[in-house]
Amino acid sequence: MLNSRAIPAGAAEVYDRLGVRPVINAAGIYTDFGGSVLPPAVRDAVHAVNGTFASMTELLDRSGELLAELLGVEAARVIPGAAAGIALSVGACMTRSDGRLMEQLPDTAGMRRGVLIQRNHRYKYDRCARMTGATLVECDPDGMDEALGGDIACVLYPAHLEGRDGTLSLADTAERAHAHGVPVVVDAAYMSYPTELIATYGAQGADLTMFSAKYFWGPNAGGFVYGTPELIAAVAQIDFTRFESGPHLIFGRVFKMDRSAVVGTVLALEEWLSLDHAARWSSYRARGERLASELGHGASLAQFTLDESPNSLVVDVGGREEELARALMEGSPSIVSIPMEGKLVFCLETVAEEDDESLLERIRSVLA
Repeated sequence: MLNSRAIPAGAAEVYDRLGVRPVINAAGIYTDFGGSVLPPAVRDAVHAVNGTFASMTELLDRSGELLAELLGVEAARVIPGAAAGIALSVGACMTRSDGRLMEQLPDTAGMRRGVLIQRNHRYKYDRCARMTGATLVECDPDGMDEALGGDIACVLYPAHLEGRDGTLSLADTAERAHAHGVPVVVDAAYMSYPTELIATYGAQGADLTMFSAKYFWGPNAGGFVYGTPELIAAVAQIDFTRFESGPHLIFGRVFKMDRSAVVGTVLALEEWLSLDHAARWSSYRARGERLASELGHGASLAQFTLDESPNSLVVDVGGREEELARALMEGSPSIVSIPMEGKLVFCLETVAEEDDESLLERIRSVLA
């Protein structure tokens, strides 16, 4: 049993106490490894609010106003990540702040239950819409107008799949949907860079657009949604805050957050919007060039994410990528990399600079 009076201070010691190996994460920002790392100022703020209580309703309302101001959008609200945001947003579109219907979910009797998605936009997160009891309805571009005439509560649009063959643009989709009085819900989970992109989805016709905080160095269990005041109000009504104090046992109770997640999300976005991203990318390039030079073995730099500059070290391992990735993961320190097409990819964005030498040493050891 842990003795709370003797909790160790360092991360390695804490993990050791819990029987968990710390990992050098060279795979990038993934939920499976805890998201990202909070910037120091955000971490300090999160620690500070952890010691003081606040009304979650007031905290979410005021932080939403600040988010809207930061982005120049009509309304916004913190949510526990984009996946939860899909469920909350779809639920909001289905119930429109009607407490009886919010409590009734996932029983969809008496409400529109269809979520329209283009056939070539199907993706693994569309299942989050079905958590509300909704039914996914597929369509092709030439059948969208006919499908919208049915029992459709909203259209789900994955922003990262815009431009895929056999699909309509967001602007065209929104124009058709709005002609039928149907809102459009956009999953833009990791589309937070370039920062100018964030607020553009509303201008293209999105009624609700959600993001995950981990992609702008916020908490893994954080995110936000912005959109029309009516639908953001419906999201606020259906989230966890009124289950205990309101008149209805609402659907969103399972998607609760703590004070730290709310504060961390807002302050991380504020810092992300003011960050010198050109300098950030330049630092990845400089580190990558140095590491590639020191490592040899034909190591090079590559662009691994959606971003516009190389941020990863790539080593050609001649078809041994799976074997070597396992060796790196199982060794000490444990290193997580991306095995891909005869190569090992090491994303530097999530590797602390003080771990560079350990990274090199471990790569050399498995290559040998």
